[in-house]
Amino acid sequence: MATSKEDMQNKNLTFRRFKDGDNTWSSMNDKIFNEDRSHKCPTYVHRTPPCQGSCPSGEDIRGWLDIVRGIEVAPEGISKEEYAFRRSTTANPFPAMMGRVCPAPCQDGCNRNNVDDFVGINSVEQYIGDSAYAGKFAFADLPALGGKKVAIIGGGPAGMSAAYHLRKMGIGSTIFDDHAELGGMMRYGIPGYRTPRDVMDHECQRILDMGGIETKMNTRVGKDVPVADLEKEYDAVLWALGCKKGRGLFLDNWNEVPNAITAVDFLEQFNKGEMKYTGNKIVCVGGGDTSIDVVSVSRRIGTLKDYNEKPEDSAEGRITHGDVNDADKKPCDSVVLTALFKQEEMTAAEHEVHDALTEGVVIMNEVMPVEIITGADGRATALKLVDCTFENNTPVAVEGGKEHIVECDLIVSAIGQFGDMEGVEDMDNGRALIDADKFYQVPGKAGHFVAGDIVRPHLLTTAIGQGSVAAEAIAAYVNQAETKKRPKVDVHHFNLLDKLHEANMDPESFADKGFEEDDQRGTCNKDYAVHNYQDRSEQEIISTDKMFLGHFAAEARNLRTEDVPSSDEVLGHFHERMNGLAEDQAVAEAGRCMSCGMCFECDNCVIFCPQDAVFKVKKDKHTTGRYVDTDYSKCIGCHICSDVCPTGYIDMGMGE
Repeated sequence: MATSKEDMQNKNLTFRRFKDGDNTWSSMNDKIFNEDRSHKCPTYVHRTPPCQGSCPSGEDIRGWLDIVRGIEVAPEGISKEEYAFRRSTTANPFPAMMGRVCPAPCQDGCNRNNVDDFVGINSVEQYIGDSAYAGKFAFADLPALGGKKVAIIGGGPAGMSAAYHLRKMGIGSTIFDDHAELGGMMRYGIPGYRTPRDVMDHECQRILDMGGIETKMNTRVGKDVPVADLEKEYDAVLWALGCKKGRGLFLDNWNEVPNAITAVDFLEQFNKGEMKYTGNKIVCVGGGDTSIDVVSVSRRIGTLKDYNEKPEDSAEGRITHGDVNDADKKPCDSVVLTALFKQEEMTAAEHEVHDALTEGVVIMNEVMPVEIITGADGRATALKLVDCTFENNTPVAVEGGKEHIVECDLIVSAIGQFGDMEGVEDMDNGRALIDADKFYQVPGKAGHFVAGDIVRPHLLTTAIGQGSVAAEAIAAYVNQAETKKRPKVDVHHFNLLDKLHEANMDPESFADKGFEEDDQRGTCNKDYAVHNYQDRSEQEIISTDKMFLGHFAAEARNLRTEDVPSSDEVLGHFHERMNGLAEDQAVAEAGRCMSCGMCFECDNCVIFCPQDAVFKVKKDKHTTGRYVDTDYSKCIGCHICSDVCPTGYIDMGMGE
């Protein structure tokens, strides 16, 4: 039955293969059903989905979404939640943390954006992480420790990720960190209402519980421990220092103004519990997530009714605050965030910007600071800004634009970070960072590796991914093995052979069949080969032009709720901001995943094949990626199966 004109106008359609008027055959021959003269038949091709290709830590996102939704079934004796946790942590040992605070470039890359809206990947990842926390899941099936050991300088996401991945390869490590607790910027740069400390502590301890990972806290390499000693005692050294120094504003008197500080210092003192209130008027220059944290913290801690301190003293650790009665506090009179960009172009997550506005923060967009106005004592009393635009990636004052004066007791700069290289100056590349090659080796320093923000300040998930790559390079180095070329699509791929092994369906040994190793003749009925399957995941990311989007109905996202206080409620409000999904919501949201590049068992190819050439494999031969097969004696190459495959898993390639 044809779709009515009214339905075409009113329905939320997701896909149209043909345009209006494309309803007549161009020739008599086209009306007659013909086989494909190319003689091509189906090949089942695994490609990387764009969510995973966009994930800096390379998580098998499609894999753990399919597990949560119930398509990929856990082995006997393992719960769905634990199996999803195991798949998630092949790449990232911090699912609960990343599910909360990662800005989710995976969601920007999600192919479902071409249907209705992206899959809420972060929300399902938080569900996996919280399930692991509640179930006290541990890392299992670890190899025995060998005799090699690595020194890791820095206990943040990069260092912890590297220690975790090294331990999975049987290599021990010692983490040196100059703080009292592990976590790096995850702990000291992000407020606890975004990264709850009990969950973070659990995720850090779970890594230490693997064994073979020692910690030396409150220890600064280059001061308390000479680098030369590490080179003698360890087989390799990984530099994961992070960037703990903030950049000041590019204004002439920045360094002379005492109440002009950096966001890094401000947030560290708050997160250590040593700054419990601040000045009365705060202005923060930034536009990213760090600047949002500064202003949101300021709204929460407020100031004292009889405040008489210098706010920079607590923000830079010269004084610490004890317990404070709520009755003695009041909200700050003014908390302002300024950004060079339009609000929709700020690098902070959209929901974080919205939350800050709800909490009473004033955001000024498309303005640039030009002068710190000071009083007779040299202290800042206001920040002067002007309207600006961007030319050649540089902010330029708008000719004839407005001038803005923002009064302040404290100016906070959140425009970037760099490394603290005191005591390890030999590693400095001249920009207070450390150089790295494509394997995260330090050029010219054999046995030295580097990962995380100290390479280039970026996301927590980027640091986690670099820690994984560096761990592989370190393993090759300490074992005197060749460092393998990184794949074009460098992520943690689903491996069909591993899945077949897990399901006790390993292919038989090719060599044991009596063939020569170079005998590569095709077969459709021998057990020493995986029939008509091709893995292109290391070379290709699948796009929607290979998929049948018409299979997917428009479906609204299952949204997490947030505990965001109003401007009247924000003072003293430290409850966790992001509420997790319930199980049924997580399953439903995972169900919106289109499983791009991998079969999700929809049966379209079986149903629509006119020759009954495509069929389901027997149950005892079925596992993820091996759901359907083709009888090539029946296949006429009509390519209908390929046309109706929603996930783009079928190519008409056999016979090329």
